[in-house]
Amino acid sequence: MRNAVYAAVQDFVGEGTAQVLDRLVGLGVDGVVLATSYHRARDVTPHSPTRLTVRHDGAYFAPDSFPDLFGAGSLAPPRVAPELAVASDVVGAAAVRGLGVGGWTVLCHSTTLGLAHPEVTQLSCFGGREAPADLCPANPRVRRYVRDLVVATARLGVDTVLAEALHYGSFGHGYHHERSFVALGEVEQWLFGLCFCEHCAAAVRRVGGDPDRARQTARREIDRVLGGGVSSAVPLTTEAVAALGDDLAAMLRARTEIVTSLVAEAAVAAADAGSRLTFVDPCGAALGYADGLPTGPLAADVGWRVGIDAAALGRVADYAVLTYASDTDRIAKDVARYRALLGPRPELRAVLRPGLPDTRDAAHLAAKSAAARTAGADAVDFYHYGLATLADLDRIAATTSPSTTAPHREERRS
Repeated sequence: MRNAVYAAVQDFVGEGTAQVLDRLVGLGVDGVVLATSYHRARDVTPHSPTRLTVRHDGAYFAPDSFPDLFGAGSLAPPRVAPELAVASDVVGAAAVRGLGVGGWTVLCHSTTLGLAHPEVTQLSCFGGREAPADLCPANPRVRRYVRDLVVATARLGVDTVLAEALHYGSFGHGYHHERSFVALGEVEQWLFGLCFCEHCAAAVRRVGGDPDRARQTARREIDRVLGGGVSSAVPLTTEAVAALGDDLAAMLRARTEIVTSLVAEAAVAAADAGSRLTFVDPCGAALGYADGLPTGPLAADVGWRVGIDAAALGRVADYAVLTYASDTDRIAKDVARYRALLGPRPELRAVLRPGLPDTRDAAHLAAKSAAARTAGADAVDFYHYGLATLADLDRIAATTSPSTTAPHREERRS
């Protein structure tokens, strides 16, 4: 797939599989990235029958069809309504039209699973599990769940498993309707989002740190602000973490090792099931989601905050980056930075939004697509079929003509 569009099962159920796929073919794309498992959301969907769509945690296929997966004592993806468990049908219909399919699966982010099994969620420095959406990547049951869900997705017949939320969660995205009337700084928010469960603590000890001292430092820094003090007001950098002591620096190292090893396990599981794994890096979305105007560090340089080491991950999986930015130069710099860290081997996919708040018109989208390819992206994808207006989707056609696409990666680098 060199140009794919992200889409949800609800798009196909609501508008009709044939209509959606035929529209994608008409845009000139050669693939669809289908949400085979997803998280909770309520979306404005401009051309759906109801114009609003509620999505639930769960897998859009029948987990019971894989009796060797999700066994006794294991976590299993929540069930969705039977009329929505049609991912395999969409995969087959796309193949008939010559479209490649990526199976887009959300892994360590599930409010439903977290509420049902709080023991597998992240444990804060204060000893609470108040981020039910965030499953801990160090927990053995979560790691088995990740492998099982990747295998199940691969067996649907997809070309690649696009793995979203295959890293630690962050303080600001652990539940719904989150509120704080305390001015926590970037450092305090990061500390509040750390996991101190037994499995993370063991990993910190393996790299020479003391998790108890790290926890005490985190509590002290947060309580200082919660007690009426002023936040540190310094940018969240690795230097700022190091200034808080060797034990928190060790925790940073341990978290990246945990995520890297889990992605490697998932990649092996996908390969054994006849597919491949594409890691979805969320950092560009985190920086530019609200307004398409990311500032400060490039996306690749903030991944450490949630345990992402792009250079290490590029050795075990392909890569997709969410380039949610209006500025063409920013997209080029973000993609170039990822390519430099990843090296030439892994496929690098850049994901653009064709409409608000990032894109003005078709020419703007085409310019951003060209910039991403020139900077090192092998493919450009578009997010998201159901969330964009039909007029915004029509802009994609301006990016898929031969004059606006680069040669295949193998040809370009030969």
